[in-house]
Amino acid sequence: MTWRQLRVLIQNLPPESSTMTALRNAMSPEEYERQARNGKPEEGRWSMTEQLLAGITDSLHQLEYILVVANSDGKGRKPRRPEPMRRPGVAPKQQREPMSDQAASTLFKMINGGAA
Repeated sequence: MTWRQLRVLIQNLPPESSTMTALRNAMSPEEYERQARNGKPEEGRWSMTEQLLAGITDSLHQLEYILVVANSDGKGRKPRRPEPMRRPGVAPKQQREPMSDQAASTLFKMINGGAA
């Protein structure tokens, strides 16, 4: 067996195989983030079954959130909207930074008809 054949065999193992799990677990956080930023979702290492299960999990979290919001009295803190389960090859959502005071005043002027 050539090295190329071995590489092709390893790359095409199912995602749930022990070898693929060990490769994922051996990745450093930096390598994982780099793969997430540069990865392609269609080339992710999850099988279709895992993708479907992640979609079902996300749907259940959304339904739970809607149920809590619909049955709350409106007083108190509103729960945070659930984040979707991270998938291989998909970068996490970037957190929005709060608007600065200067940007808020500029926006307020624009809304009220003033030129920025």
